[in-house]
Amino acid sequence: MLAIVICLLITGFIYWQEFDSSEGSILDKSWTLDTIGLLFLGLMMMGVRDLAYIIRIRILTDNKLSWKQAFNTIMLWEFASALSPGVVGGSAVALFILEREKIPIGRSTAIVIITLIFDNLFYLLFIPLILFSISFQSLFPTDLAWLADGGLSVFWIAYGIIFLLTLVFILSVFYSPRLIQAIVNLLYKLPFLRKRKQKAQAFGRDIIIASKEFRSYSWTYWLSVFGSTVFSWIARFLVLNFVLYAFISLGLMDHLIILARQLLMWLAMLVTPTPGGSGMAEYVFSELFVDYTAKTVVTGATLAILWRTLSYYPYLLIGSILLPRWLRNKSTTK
Repeated sequence: MLAIVICLLITGFIYWQEFDSSEGSILDKSWTLDTIGLLFLGLMMMGVRDLAYIIRIRILTDNKLSWKQAFNTIMLWEFASALSPGVVGGSAVALFILEREKIPIGRSTAIVIITLIFDNLFYLLFIPLILFSISFQSLFPTDLAWLADGGLSVFWIAYGIIFLLTLVFILSVFYSPRLIQAIVNLLYKLPFLRKRKQKAQAFGRDIIIASKEFRSYSWTYWLSVFGSTVFSWIARFLVLNFVLYAFISLGLMDHLIILARQLLMWLAMLVTPTPGGSGMAEYVFSELFVDYTAKTVVTGATLAILWRTLSYYPYLLIGSILLPRWLRNKSTTK
């Protein structure tokens, strides 16, 4: 609730700064009950996204995490991701969190890799579905049409890299866990890690056991994992759709184009060295959606900040509040 209040205060301040003395305040011209309702739906999409992630982590841990533990895990995971470059993400912190929640390190590693697999699978399957529903020319606004050929080439190269990485992840977890074990054992032969050799051996046993367990699960189990992944990503993307729809009249094709452009934007954020894609996310948004933001009196920068206010900043606030309490609690129960 506190996060929602602060987000609304920040948003209100941003729009107040957009005051135009000659035509009146943007608050008077742009904010209606429909606008507020659509922005609230955008905020709700973040709740759906997080709930889907919570359900997924409970499934992958065989419900060994309670709802509260799963909530803490996801919020801290997102907090770490918000503070890490896109290419790094919060995976390393996720391993630490799961281990402190009494999930064996080998299984924790397998779970983190599996989440990456299913996130990538959604991307790999969703891209053809969306891109073949629209024209390739509509991927870029008119001002950036010159990027279409080169940009698409880079995009499909990145698509191929993600495909190969996903394939390697699948093989390493489900078919060759001993490869991960061998890599870890090799790392722990380094002088400064040699004293913790027993931990490496325990990790090797855990990853092999986890791999056998995951291979034994039925297709309905994996369908539920994939289903929660689909819900989480679609909800994540729809946040931006609702933000734009709050101020701009959009048709079905417009929504598909916005979803497609978010795939490009997500790829750019993935290789951004700044925490949580900060700076790059706002810049790419203002460039990719200029043809939409030009249709409203609300500036593209304002819409970008509003979008990030709903989808990014709450995790910084929630994580900063939750982390000290979680660490204190785990230190007393260790």
